[in-house]
Amino acid sequence: MDHVTKLTEKFDRALAYATHVHGGQARKGTSIPYISHLLAVAATVLEYGGDEDLAIAGLLHDSVEDQGGKARLEDVRHRFGDRVAGVVRACTDSFANTARGEPKKDWCKRKTAYIEHLDDVDEDVLRVSLADKVHNARAILRDLRTDGVGEKVWSRFSQPREKSLWYYRSLACKFRDKLPGQLANELHEIVEELEKPAPKS
Repeated sequence: MDHVTKLTEKFDRALAYATHVHGGQARKGTSIPYISHLLAVAATVLEYGGDEDLAIAGLLHDSVEDQGGKARLEDVRHRFGDRVAGVVRACTDSFANTARGEPKKDWCKRKTAYIEHLDDVDEDVLRVSLADKVHNARAILRDLRTDGVGEKVWSRFSQPREKSLWYYRSLACKFRDKLPGQLANELHEIVEELEKPAPKS
């Protein structure tokens, strides 16, 4: 039998922490609790070979960007260690601005910088980031196929459909290069579905 990753009370503490940090938040344009996304990312990390620290990083990957910047990162480091904090920091696409209390950079510059930054990170970061992007892309595809939502799903985002698709297409290509395998292929396949033209009504 293969070795089973053991989850300890450290994971329990991280789940409680994530629930507290993101309490009251919902997924964009929905009433779905935000914690559902964090659980899905942690689950995907575990399903594709990640260990407890990486699952915890999955739970906390948005905590710095959304909920507290540098002070939050130091709290994560204190509670869960340098490895978890390092992955969370690297998954934050606007960390430098957030840490200084500055507004986020222009969307295109920020996303381009994040894609380029994936060339310089280790496999830990790639695993968590890929799990995050796959779940986000799956959620878009699900809503695109949902009666009453469809193409309106794109209005939830700050950028139009074409720019959002550019970002996901760029990510899919980058992950296929940097962390090839089934999950990277899945992201590529989802993006191909997202790019299909909307059916004529």
